[in-house]
Amino acid sequence: MVETTPNNTTGTLSLKEQRAEIIKKFSRKENDTASPEVQVALLTHRINYLATHFEQHKKDYHSKRGLLQMIGERKALLKYLSRKNDQRYKDLIKELGLRK
Repeated sequence: MVETTPNNTTGTLSLKEQRAEIIKKFSRKENDTASPEVQVALLTHRINYLATHFEQHKKDYHSKRGLLQMIGERKALLKYLSRKNDQRYKDLIKELGLRK
């Protein structure tokens, strides 16, 4: 079974297509999947998906633990990025809408 979520421009995209789209948008060069920007964007996408999952499945404690681990990993990557290059950090959080 392939999970899909609605997309305003093209209807629905599979998770694989969504992942490729995020990588293309946030990569710093071609075939870049290891940069902090890409990793944070992918984690943010998964975190947002799980947030909607928990609206229906309130007692899914095992997935909640995974969610908390992803949040911690994203926090560490953002901290690393802010130390290494503050401008890239600010651009990323603005693009993802993480902070106000």
